[in-house]
Amino acid sequence: MIAVTPAIRIDERELQVAFVRASGPGGQNVNKVATAVQLRWDAARSPALSGPVLARLRRLAGRRMTGDGVLILDARRHRTQEQNRQDAIERLVQLVRQAAVPPTPRRPSKPTRASKERRLEGKARRSRLKTSRRGTGED
Repeated sequence: MIAVTPAIRIDERELQVAFVRASGPGGQNVNKVATAVQLRWDAARSPALSGPVLARLRRLAGRRMTGDGVLILDARRHRTQEQNRQDAIERLVQLVRQAAVPPTPRRPSKPTRASKERRLEGKARRSRLKTSRRGTGED
């Protein structure tokens, strides 16, 4: 079990890990050994996530999540499979933690009395300026 938050735990059996060839550091080894990790997790069918958390995860994941709700993460920063596997799991945990935090609701605020007075004073000043530009009408 991977503990994401006290309420969210992901069963490691839900994760599918595939190793593929990676570009980047590794010298000649990079052409022979599949060190990059492709981690797949069916978030839509996972019992670990509730509806609102899944919706936020979809928005955060963007193109990394398929239409069926499968989250796909690629990890190829490191030279070894194990380091890349750990990196992918850490990124998954970080993404789910971020999605688990509900957004703070917006509280509508009212303008202060002083700000209303400043706004009205500015409008009055502009009105006086425009009035002073007008001709007398005696041409």
